[in-house]
Amino acid sequence: MAKKAENKTDGKIRIQYYRSSIGYAKKQKDIVRALGITKLNQTVEREDTPSMRGIVAKVPHLLRIVD
Repeated sequence: MAKKAENKTDGKIRIQYYRSSIGYAKKQKDIVRALGITKLNQTVEREDTPSMRGIVAKVPHLLRIVD
């Protein structure tokens, strides 16, 4: 049986806020704030779950997953 590939950080992903949300909808700004991000170019670590990846996928023009 093949083993499931694991992340280096034990089920965590690093999310970077790399583009300003000025000019975007309030809902998109709220998504960024809900992740605990307050400053541009800030990186946060969160659990690697399908729901967390879905949140990042909602605003790919503002957030990116860093290796």
